[in-house]
Amino acid sequence: MAEGRKGGGPRKKSVTRSVKSGLQSPVGRIGRFLKKGRYAQRVGTSAPVYLAAVLEYLAAEVLELAGNATRDNKKNRVSPRHLLLAVRNDEELGKLLAGVTIAHGGVLPNINPVLLSKRTETATANNNNNRNQQHRSTA
Repeated sequence: MAEGRKGGGPRKKSVTRSVKSGLQSPVGRIGRFLKKGRYAQRVGTSAPVYLAAVLEYLAAEVLELAGNATRDNKKNRVSPRHLLLAVRNDEELGKLLAGVTIAHGGVLPNINPVLLSKRTETATANNNNNRNQQHRSTA
């Protein structure tokens, strides 16, 4: 008698590896993808747990920064623009996602100082000189 399970008692509730490891990411699904993807001949039992933890941490980090960018722009909903601002303004995430294009993200606001006109600087200097001369003449 080669039966699968002995004993007729009530079956214990199964505990997933995600619950055991305290993660929200699906450890079993990530393990299945690792095996089906043929990244290696064999996949260890802790590999999908570790990968799930890393992916969950990265997702939480990006979402936190994007949420801060959303709040800075006085919006309630995270958009691709906020994701781009979060990733590009963070040094480590910017290095990790350097070659990545985020659709509808736009670009970081940046004006080269060479392109800023010198007229504005000289105009403010002239205005200050004119004010000083007027102030002296009235005194």
